[in-house]
Amino acid sequence: MGADEYGFGSVAMIATGCVMARICHTNNCPVGVASQREELRARFPGVPGDLVNFFLYVAEERHIGTTGLEKLDDVIGRTDLLRPRDISLVKTQHLDLSYILSNVGLPKWSSTEIRNQDVHSNGPVLDDIILADPEVSNLVGGGNVHHCISNRKKEILQSVVTSDAIENEKVVNKSIKIYNVDRAVCGRIAGVVAKKYGDTGFAGQLNITFTGSAGQSFACFLTPGMNIRLIGEANDYVGKGMAGGELVVTPVEDTGFLPEDATIVGNTCLYGATGGQIFVRGKGGERFAVRNSLAEAVVEGTGDHCCEYMTGGCVVVLGKVGRNVAAGMTGGLAYILDEDDTLIPKVNKEIVKIQRVTAPVGQMQLKSLIEAHVEKTGSSKGSAILKEWDTYLPLFWQLVPPSEEDTPEASAEFERTDASQVTLQSA
Repeated sequence: MGADEYGFGSVAMIATGCVMARICHTNNCPVGVASQREELRARFPGVPGDLVNFFLYVAEERHIGTTGLEKLDDVIGRTDLLRPRDISLVKTQHLDLSYILSNVGLPKWSSTEIRNQDVHSNGPVLDDIILADPEVSNLVGGGNVHHCISNRKKEILQSVVTSDAIENEKVVNKSIKIYNVDRAVCGRIAGVVAKKYGDTGFAGQLNITFTGSAGQSFACFLTPGMNIRLIGEANDYVGKGMAGGELVVTPVEDTGFLPEDATIVGNTCLYGATGGQIFVRGKGGERFAVRNSLAEAVVEGTGDHCCEYMTGGCVVVLGKVGRNVAAGMTGGLAYILDEDDTLIPKVNKEIVKIQRVTAPVGQMQLKSLIEAHVEKTGSSKGSAILKEWDTYLPLFWQLVPPSEEDTPEASAEFERTDASQVTLQSA
């Protein structure tokens, strides 16, 4: 009665075939709604028309008509139409509904009028500034953007010297300052690239180095050809939805602390990523690589729920992790360094198998990712591991979901395979 918005959750799923088996996290959904297994996905019974019909039926219900009102706009805020039900239940007899039923007056605007307002703007964002430079891209008209660029962003625009890399698929190198009010940086740039070339067709390179503290969703939706480097730190959702490219996050020089002991990126990094690589010299927050589908990552520690609901890709952790590791992880591989024998109790064992890295291809995959991490970040932790490789290798655990058990990176049957003849998984 008082809501301008409302949502449909489980009931919409049921309309398309969900049977509420409540085993989504096990990869065994009997009707293929929440499963990566092809034999189960083939059972999915839903078609778009089912959902359309459900919402048509909802819209055609005549409950409002019994009040003499015609639309929801006429109902919202009308607490006088509500009457409490007298139900003899112990758990409800002390509920006081008077606050909910009191009338504070009707809103000035209806819900429809509020929704139909012009979309407001906070002015040009950092991506607009980069794209407005004709030497970067002439795909976006920059007249209006230039008109309202702040002094800080004018300085950014004047400081870059590049070629029109997006339009002519050239290589460009840029250095730009970033602040925590700059959110979803790189998202619009990736969109311009993907609109013109798709997810894999861009032959140029955008090498952009940011310095400072990045806001939420830094380097989201990256596409191949985008090589992003952040010197500083970042908030939550780093690399969200990235489909390709490379992301490197390192602290500034002379920080006064050991990078491997400090959290440098926030929670929920790589959310739903489908490709690319990320190298973080420092720790990540909670839910690192949640729903990662194909990206490769190296990080020097994480919070709780690392690799949650992961379905593909590879994650290497060179330090401590929090609890509930690999919950709902149905694909991909994780390599975690366990120097003090504390990892095993932290792993959610409902799905994944925990084993040492014995397969030669798995050892090669792990070492090559650490080598890349050291090359790109200058990690002292990674360097120490590589220098004492024979000592550190037995300290790594490999987390393997059932879908990866027969891969050369995880299977003991490939122990004697010539590693030089096997192609590694890649993003």
